[in-house]
Amino acid sequence: MTRLPELAVAFAPHGELAAKLLPHAFADGDGSHDASHLIRVWKNAARIQAEEGGDIGILAAAVLLHDCVSVEKDSPQRAEASRLAAEKAWQILDGLGWRTADISPVAHAILTHSFSANLAPETLEAKILQDADRLDAIGMVGAARCFYIAGRMGSGLYDPLDPLAEARPLDDKAFAIDHFETKLFRLADGFKTATGRRLATERQARLRGVLAMLLDEI
Repeated sequence: MTRLPELAVAFAPHGELAAKLLPHAFADGDGSHDASHLIRVWKNAARIQAEEGGDIGILAAAVLLHDCVSVEKDSPQRAEASRLAAEKAWQILDGLGWRTADISPVAHAILTHSFSANLAPETLEAKILQDADRLDAIGMVGAARCFYIAGRMGSGLYDPLDPLAEARPLDDKAFAIDHFETKLFRLADGFKTATGRRLATERQARLRGVLAMLLDEI
């Protein structure tokens, strides 16, 4: 991507690090895990870190590389995505001359950030990354990403006969709004920091508002 040097500025005061890591940071063609996603997660993470503490340099590297391996939502390897990303991040940072003591917390944060991996974050930086990434999955942006991914996967928006799955099993592979119940509404209960929980409550309300407006219109 030719705009990478410009995008690095968005990760200030870690623009120099971002310039080195952005070429490895995401796969082209996935608009739900692109540069804009990384920037939003960085803003979320920096906001949480300002209140909760933690090593901002470790956090910056973890944010930049948390999606450095792309695995499609419908892939049987989906649960392995964060492990693969952590392994690749380790190789990238090692190649840049980082010390093992600094690489290890970055890799741990990346390994445990994923909902699909279902691993508990043990460090503050890992908890912040998980919260920051999950904030981007709820709220207005979360709804937009949900519909975008549904389109990429060939899903419909909703079941025209039973939108809320009152008489059928939920199926988020077939219908986008089923994903609100199968995953998105569940995310707010799992935030690890007090700041993250507060922000998640606000965004959860917005997400429910999006669904309510959609149901009203259909």
